Amino acid sequence: MTGMTHAMQKGSNIPVTPTAVRAVLRWTTGPEVPDVDASALVLGRDGRVRSDEDFVFYNQPRHPSGSVWRLGKKLLGEDVTDAIQADLAAVPAAVDRVLVVASAEDVPFERVRDLRILLYDATVEGGAEPLAYFDVRPETGAETALICGELYRRGEGWKFRALGEGYSDGLVGLATDHGISVDENQADPGATRHATPPTTQSAATQAMAQAPQTQAPPAAQPAYGYPQSVGATPPAPPAGPPVPVPVPGPAHGGDQAFRLPPQGPQFLRP
Repeated sequence: MTGMTHAMQKGSNIPVTPTAVRAVLRWTTGPEVPDVDASALVLGRDGRVRSDEDFVFYNQPRHPSGSVWRLGKKLLGEDVTDAIQADLAAVPAAVDRVLVVASAEDVPFERVRDLRILLYDATVEGGAEPLAYFDVRPETGAETALICGELYRRGEGWKFRALGEGYSDGLVGLATDHGISVDENQADPGATRHATPPTTQSAATQAMAQAPQTQAPPAAQPAYGYPQSVGATPPAPPAGPPVPVPVPGPAHGGDQAFRLPPQGPQFLRP
């Protein structure tokens, strides 16, 4: 990395001046290296999701505001990338921060090689250097989900902070910390936590399972492979194990029928 690229340490932050940025997760493939998925949590000032639509992930790749969306994966030699893009000028005023998350399918991140998050200016076309990068190193290695970084408001502008905060109980644990209610599996004390299924699906939840993916909104894009969609339209999540349900914060009347992306073979690419 050269030029104005910042090599960030855990907990450090930098000002973000571009009006749109792209957060790219990159890791090295290999035997027994798990597949990793990028997702984003769009949080209010209370640090909680306001509804199921505030979770941008594999099966719900675009926030309804059009300001945050998932770009999809690319194979670059031995490296794989997955990315989240944010149009900061279009982020709703009620949104305080956007978390960029990496998760694996019940496999600890000690088996993920060379995980790095890179932040790019998405308004610049061509092979621009990243604004910053952060090598994400799990603290224990047992984590199955990591908050790699966050975009957050500071005054009238935005900043980016390198985090690397992990959850050994994966997206379920991360979701619980940000306003999604889950129940423990009482049948087996050693079983992984799972969510209780909603009794009634919301329109947003039904759309997650039935509607085709929405294309990313048009924007000036760099030429290194984003944001064109990658691969075929993913299958709808199968009926199966119960999933988490969103619980709105005290100041919100959010949707009660949130579900996390199923962690299973449907995340794997041919």
